[in-house]
Amino acid sequence: MSNALAIAGVTAVLKDLIDTGLIDHQVVDAMGAGVTVSSLPPDRVPLEGSDAVPRINLFLHQVSPNTAWRNVDLPSRNNDGRRTGSPPLPLDLHYLLSAYGFDELQAEVLLGYALQMLHQNPVLDRAQIRAALNPSPVSGALLPTVFQGLRSADLAEQAELLKISLTNMAGEEMSRLWSALQARYRPTVAFTVSVVLIEAQQPAVSPLPVLRRGERDQGPIVTPGMVPPYPTLDSAIAPAHRTPGVLRLGDTVQLAGHHLGGTARRLVLRSDRFGVAHEIPLADGVGETSIGFSMPITPAALPAGLYRAELQVLRAGEPRPRTSNALPLAIAPAITSFPPLAIARDASNRLSITLAVAPAVRVGQTVTLSMDTREAPAQARATDSDPLVFVFADAPPVGGTPLLRLRVDGIESVHVDRNGSPPGFFDHRITLPA
Repeated sequence: MSNALAIAGVTAVLKDLIDTGLIDHQVVDAMGAGVTVSSLPPDRVPLEGSDAVPRINLFLHQVSPNTAWRNVDLPSRNNDGRRTGSPPLPLDLHYLLSAYGFDELQAEVLLGYALQMLHQNPVLDRAQIRAALNPSPVSGALLPTVFQGLRSADLAEQAELLKISLTNMAGEEMSRLWSALQARYRPTVAFTVSVVLIEAQQPAVSPLPVLRRGERDQGPIVTPGMVPPYPTLDSAIAPAHRTPGVLRLGDTVQLAGHHLGGTARRLVLRSDRFGVAHEIPLADGVGETSIGFSMPITPAALPAGLYRAELQVLRAGEPRPRTSNALPLAIAPAITSFPPLAIARDASNRLSITLAVAPAVRVGQTVTLSMDTREAPAQARATDSDPLVFVFADAPPVGGTPLLRLRVDGIESVHVDRNGSPPGFFDHRITLPA
């Protein structure tokens, strides 16, 4: 593939192609004046003075992505974000070829010869490119500095050859372009060079070739039926409250799914926010559709929040453990102090409530307490071990028994018992003092 110097290399090759054609056809002798092939912006082409000579000017006015090549390669990064390859950047180069003359018919003559060279060379072969960018026997030291750098463009080594094609540019479009360039119009033809493939050389990871199909080299196994033969978690329910997808520390939990039997079983709870990957050992068993276990009582290890639950199990007859799908779960906060650690009402009818909570709430988590329909945020804390204090303005009357609900990062404490019909509230009430 080419590198970042390829665009400049294409312009240099085109200049060499046209310049060589003018020399071969003895255009200088026919015109009686020196002819220059340049690649300047049209507004910088000299039209007066000693530098104003007949010339053919190439101007790269647009670069566009090549639609045929842009989706050829696979994605360049894997699931971990590491680079697996360096797909090339495919570009089409759009040029304007203008002829400048200062006597009658000079511009037309130059334009005709330049178009003849482009027509006779619709494809730039590798030998032409090498000869233009690394001329021999001319020493590279005699070339301008920028041309010495183009020798390393690797333009001749790219996978696809460069193709030249004339394009039709309407008069209105041509007029707008020359107006934007703020230059005097000269006879001009538009053409495109396709395709330039620029590839950066960057380190990447590459997978090893496949030597066998699976551990036993037996290829795919056909399993009849709609259920895939892999460990899959469908749900996690705590019978104590039966809130879907919500668990509390200390809950007895029933995992449901299929292909769950095996040895070395463990449930991994992952939280990207807290950087947690907590493992819960599970008993071995042959039950394929359910597993029972108890949530740990470790407030510091599993803060309230959203988690992904994955089952790791070694299936019978398989050499390595399998990992199930990731089941989304929420670990809900629970108020562990009934009655509260402290509750007081001041002269302004402001009620202050101090609670103990499991799991421990970390500094930075958003915490609110609802007392029936009233809600108050937690007061600022300096450390995770500081108690949670909530202050309610315009508190309810003395003797009321409001229901308390705690919310941490949008996850509410379990206050509804779904085992009954109809469901009811747990007794998470307090009696308001004077």
